[in-house]
Amino acid sequence: MVEAVPFHMLANVLDCYKLILFGSSESIHLSKARDDILNGSHPVSFDKACEFAGIQAQIQFGPHVEHKHKPGFLDLKEFLPKEYIKQRGSEKKIFVDHKTCGEMTEIESKVKYAKLARSLPTYGVSFFLVKEKMKSKNKLVPRLLGITKESVMRVEEKTKDVVQEWPLTTVKRWAASPKSFTLDFGEYQESYYSVQTTEGEQISQLIAGYIDIILKKKQSKDRFGLEGDEESTMLEESVSPKKSTILQQQFNRVGRVEHGSVALPGIIRSGSIGCPDNTFNMGTMPSAQQQITTGQMHRGHMPPLNLAQQALMGTINTSMQAVQQAQADLGEVDNLPPLGQDMASRVWVQNKVDESKHEIHSQVDAITAGTASVVNLTAGDPTDTDYTAVGCAITTISSNLTEMSRGVKLLAALVEDQVGSGQNLMGAARTLTGAVSDLLRSVEPAAGEPRQTVLTAAGSIGQASGDLLRHMGEGETDERFQDILMSLAKAVANAAAMMVLKAKNVAQVAEDTVLQNRVIAAATRCALSTSQLVACTKVVSPTISSPVCQEQLVEAGKLVDRSVENCVEACLAATDEGELLKQVGAAANTVSQALSDLLQHVRHYASCGEPIGRYDQATDTIMTVTESIFTSMGDAGEMVRQARVLAQATSDLVNAMRSDAEAEVDVDNSKKLLAAAKLLADATARMVEAAKGAAAYPENEDQQQRLREAAEGLRVATNAAAQNAIKKKLVNRLEIAAKQAAAAATQTIAAAQNAAASNKNTASHQQLVHSCKAVADHIPQLIQGMRSNQAQPEELSSQLALIMASQSFLQPGSKMVTSAKSTVPTVTDQAAAMQLGQCAKNLATCLAELRTATQKAHEACGPLEIDYALNAVQTLRSELQDARMAAHDGQLKPLPGESLEKCAQDLGSTSKAVGSSMAQLLTCAAQGNEHYTGVAARETAQALRTLAQAARGVAASTKEPQSAAAMLDSAQYVMEGSALLIHEAHQALVSPGDAESQQRLAQVARAVSHSLNNCVNCLPGQKDVDMALRSIGEASKKLLVDTLPTCSKSFQEAQSELNHTAAELNHSAGDVVHSSRGTSSQLAMASGKFSEDFDEFLDTGIEMAGHTQCQEDQIEVIGNLKNISMASSKLLLAAKSLSVDPGAANAKNLLAAAARTVTESINQLITLCTQQAPGQKECDNALRELEVAFLPNTTQTFLFRLKTVGLVFHIAHILLPHHCGYQIGKVVCAVLIVEPLSLCVQAVRGLLDNPSEPVSELSYFDCIESVMENSKVLGESMAGISQHCKTGDVPAFGHCVGVASKALCGLTEAAGQASYLVGVSDPNSQSGHEGLVDPIQFARANQAIQMACQNLVDPASSPSQVLSAATIVAKHTSALCNACRLASSKTSNPVARRHFVQSAKEVANTTANLVKTIKALDGNFSEENRDRCRVATTPLIEAVENLSTFASNPEFASIPAQISNEGSAAQEPIVRSARSMLDSSTLLLETARSLIINPKDPPTWSILAGHSRTVSDSIKSLITSIRSALTPRNKLWCSGYYYVEAKGGVQLTLGKCRFD
Repeated sequence: MVEAVPFHMLANVLDCYKLILFGSSESIHLSKARDDILNGSHPVSFDKACEFAGIQAQIQFGPHVEHKHKPGFLDLKEFLPKEYIKQRGSEKKIFVDHKTCGEMTEIESKVKYAKLARSLPTYGVSFFLVKEKMKSKNKLVPRLLGITKESVMRVEEKTKDVVQEWPLTTVKRWAASPKSFTLDFGEYQESYYSVQTTEGEQISQLIAGYIDIILKKKQSKDRFGLEGDEESTMLEESVSPKKSTILQQQFNRVGRVEHGSVALPGIIRSGSIGCPDNTFNMGTMPSAQQQITTGQMHRGHMPPLNLAQQALMGTINTSMQAVQQAQADLGEVDNLPPLGQDMASRVWVQNKVDESKHEIHSQVDAITAGTASVVNLTAGDPTDTDYTAVGCAITTISSNLTEMSRGVKLLAALVEDQVGSGQNLMGAARTLTGAVSDLLRSVEPAAGEPRQTVLTAAGSIGQASGDLLRHMGEGETDERFQDILMSLAKAVANAAAMMVLKAKNVAQVAEDTVLQNRVIAAATRCALSTSQLVACTKVVSPTISSPVCQEQLVEAGKLVDRSVENCVEACLAATDEGELLKQVGAAANTVSQALSDLLQHVRHYASCGEPIGRYDQATDTIMTVTESIFTSMGDAGEMVRQARVLAQATSDLVNAMRSDAEAEVDVDNSKKLLAAAKLLADATARMVEAAKGAAAYPENEDQQQRLREAAEGLRVATNAAAQNAIKKKLVNRLEIAAKQAAAAATQTIAAAQNAAASNKNTASHQQLVHSCKAVADHIPQLIQGMRSNQAQPEELSSQLALIMASQSFLQPGSKMVTSAKSTVPTVTDQAAAMQLGQCAKNLATCLAELRTATQKAHEACGPLEIDYALNAVQTLRSELQDARMAAHDGQLKPLPGESLEKCAQDLGSTSKAVGSSMAQLLTCAAQGNEHYTGVAARETAQALRTLAQAARGVAASTKEPQSAAAMLDSAQYVMEGSALLIHEAHQALVSPGDAESQQRLAQVARAVSHSLNNCVNCLPGQKDVDMALRSIGEASKKLLVDTLPTCSKSFQEAQSELNHTAAELNHSAGDVVHSSRGTSSQLAMASGKFSEDFDEFLDTGIEMAGHTQCQEDQIEVIGNLKNISMASSKLLLAAKSLSVDPGAANAKNLLAAAARTVTESINQLITLCTQQAPGQKECDNALRELEVAFLPNTTQTFLFRLKTVGLVFHIAHILLPHHCGYQIGKVVCAVLIVEPLSLCVQAVRGLLDNPSEPVSELSYFDCIESVMENSKVLGESMAGISQHCKTGDVPAFGHCVGVASKALCGLTEAAGQASYLVGVSDPNSQSGHEGLVDPIQFARANQAIQMACQNLVDPASSPSQVLSAATIVAKHTSALCNACRLASSKTSNPVARRHFVQSAKEVANTTANLVKTIKALDGNFSEENRDRCRVATTPLIEAVENLSTFASNPEFASIPAQISNEGSAAQEPIVRSARSMLDSSTLLLETARSLIINPKDPPTWSILAGHSRTVSDSIKSLITSIRSALTPRNKLWCSGYYYVEAKGGVQLTLGKCRFD
């Protein structure tokens, strides 16, 4: 009789059954719960902790025993959290709770422990230690932020009490930044909840995962028919970082399989119309007819695929499409342009061939390794197959095949001059593509292909890979090695076949059918594993040098080893007959031995065969043993034992060296070997004597120290004696490490490209793309270093090239590893994510090996960077000389990918890098720092290589032979000067205190800088700009005459021409601004037009100056013309700089500022000339008389207008009837007022073209405030313009137009800065990184100091202008000194630190000297004092210029933010509104100009009203667009803010977002 279980105890019974049935897994969960309680993951009170400890004691020790379980019995660390261990009476309380458990069994105790743990309020909570702001206090306190699948809770950090809890359903939005996390609960809470933490991203992912589960649960509940579908499947999902699982029902898409028989028992029934006598016939049924149908099973009858298999099918389909595309791409070779025969062209071809071969080889390595991986992973039971790993291998194959097809096309085009080589290569690649396609079809889960089909397809890939490598000339394994490898693999297979026969004999005698079947199955698996080992060997044998291929072969060998063990175990269990088991054991040993021989053969090849040189083993032993002696200090016996081994090794080395000396033909080499052998023998003798002393007196520390010193001397002697052998070995290791690192980098780039389609995080994708591009730029240099060392292994230059390339590769490679690892979690395709993660891990390992090998090789070869740089520069000089000869013969051709504009930009940007690296070279050489001098020399050589390539490209792309020759000659001069500079730097290191050497170094540096400028000036468009600058300089000499020529024109005609030429000049300035972003021909045309317009404007300005009657007014006009000349030169220089290097920091802003300066200078001159019109003084007198005589207000106003406008020359016409002369004055005034404004608007419009750089220092809310203020000013001025048009008040109209101009410029600047901040703050934009110095600050300070110094020495400068210029100089030099001080405190480079300090001293000293001369000038404005001031400005300008050049080093520069496509889209509303505002404002002012002339024109008034509305709507739209950009999802909202209580709610205050 079964006793019924009460319902309330059913749960306990079920839990007990669960523990009985699933004890191991439940024990794991209980252990995890206990660990979480002990380590504080589940915070509990003291009483609760003791209760848990009591139950734990019941589980471990059984019921409580009074005499046994007393205080001191327990190890409290295993029972209580650490904060309660030292609490008094804790163990006693534990035993009290232990005693309450009574006679509970272990299972019942575990059930109770589990239930109690699940009842904790923190069970299932993920805790994060954060800091939150205390109310009404500016203080942060620690807090535990807990996240569960249902809520978010605040927990007291010490007491573990839950302070507050919010359901997840109340969370409206959240935002994470690197240092904070913020939650918005919408209407459920008045304010945001923000904490400070570095784990914001993990918290965000956790909340997102839980909310996704909640939404899916809701969708699941909303489905119709859920309760009735008992057979529906369950979908399980997990959320990281803490494991949270959801189980929900999924509807079946196909019907359930039902088991049964379709045959029903036969029943004989009477028919509806039977015979009259109801008779029936009897007989026999025919025999069963059997029919067997063979062929492919219909897929509709196959078992359904599981989720992993479905994912694999998707991966295979995608890969098949990639393979088909690669097959189509291999139809024809790349079409390369005609190449020249100069040295650079030949080097380019050879380098491209080497790079292509390396990339193809690494890609074939990956394909064969992936194929072998597929073979190994699909070997077992399909239910045990890791389909994600299979998909990763297939993804690796397809992605590398795609990249391989591109490389093969290029390589085939490069070698097509060799008969049949290109086509044979393409054919081999197509064969490999077809073999990969066959493999993909054979491994489809739905295909059901036999295992042999997979192995055959894999073997075809191996054969095709070998053929492809042989056609490339890259077959690294000879036929003998291939034959031995395959014979060893077949030996394993033969041995396994013999073992299978022996196992078959065991199966025949086995009495138990189950054991018999087990033996048969194990033997079958053994046969299959050996067959796939043979197949795997065929696949990887052509690429066995690759570590990943070796790993796959080893993995296949492990599968064979395991299958052999399983077979032996099955045979042992099946029978007891000793003879049969002995035969099986012998056969198994044979298989193991054959497998060991195979793997040993592979390892021997992987270690590059025989040791290098005869000294290799001896030197290795000496280095190892001496290290052991060093570490054994204090143990005299061990030191003596190691000394014996050391003596034997050195004896062998000495004998080998003497033997080589006797066989040496060269007498000098023989003497060197004998001398080295003698040196080593003497050191060995000293070491032996020291060892004898240590053996005789083992307790004497002095004897041990002598032995250590002798061992050190022996080590040094060994290094000296076997230096060449050691160096050769280390360089060879470096070459292997470089090859593996380059291959791993190629694989990582391919994996990154494959993962791009499934990467949903734009920011991480862009960061990975950027890092991949940087690595791809360094791979060719690394490959060239390897190839050069392989061709000339004994050449020092080849070794140095490999070392330098390896050092340069490490930093970008490490950055790519970091980017790849951070991208893996954002890739949704599991196979692609796994591939990227594996490649990143492999690359990290290769980089670690490369770093070690590079360091050791560098130590062995010595600090020879300067020699390497000198050789590299001389090689570049030879290449340029050869290109010059080819250009002279008309045979110089551009290389593929080169264009005139691209090469010109490369040359311009590289020229700055060359100048900066040379400045660092000078500093390091002057300080005598050999290491950093070598680094600077290496960087200089690398920059010069890019410069030489760009110069050749410009020369090859230009159509003018003279320009090409000039470019190549100037570049050649740069190389000659640079070689001399590096040589002088080397000499300065030898004698760091030699003043003459330092002086020569400075002279050479100035010559190189001059050559570099000449090289840049040879660029297309630059010569025309230089001609325009010279033209302006020549024209400006007209202003230096003592007396002005008499003017033949009237004042009205001169002023009219001045207005016209001013408008033309300003328009040409706008053309220069726009053309600087265009082509070189456009810039040449615009600069030529600008110089012509300037010449005409200058002539009319001089004529206007001739009309002035006062000498002071004449000097003032000439001074304004000089300012315009200076501003025009600055504009051309800024345009020239931008066209050379469009990506230079602040170049666009500097150009826009220069254009505005030209416009403002022209406006000042026009205003000045207008105020100095004839009759101005008479008008002043008339005004005073009118004030005294109290004339009518209309007359006063009338005359006041005349004075302000400056058109008193029309007085005679104004006094005429009908005021016709006054109307003419209004027309001229309207033109003079509105025209400059239109040009100013045109100048600032460029700030909106591409807002990818900061326009000003305004923060986001500063921009909003600026827009609000300027919009208010603009609205008032627009209203004033309309009003004064009605009244005809021309002076007031002009004032309002001027105010509107300033407001529009302010609005545009604020809009441009806000647009930049919005774009860069988008989560998908790539954050910038602040550098050591701000190049924008240095550039602005340099420009401001130069302008101020020019104003100081200008004879026309007034005392107030001199003081203003002195203030500007002091302000900016102080800022530069502070920046240098901060930079010196931040940098870890001692040379840079000293340079910044020294530069700050030079700037400060030259500024102090200049201030002294300014004080003297302020006391007496004499020519002598001005000359002294002019002399004092020269060293200051030079010091600031040198500092700016040094600070422009890319090492110090900031990394600008990269605005994403989403960020650009967010910018568009702001930019569109600002452009609309500028366009409508310009149209409004043009309309107002017509109305001030003719105010009684109703249609024009209607047009003005329409423009006014457009302006108002544009400003409103601008404000709305800027404000709407502040969202919780961008970085503006969640980075660096704090809360300020305000009457209207919560106000956010943001800091500057420049680099965020």
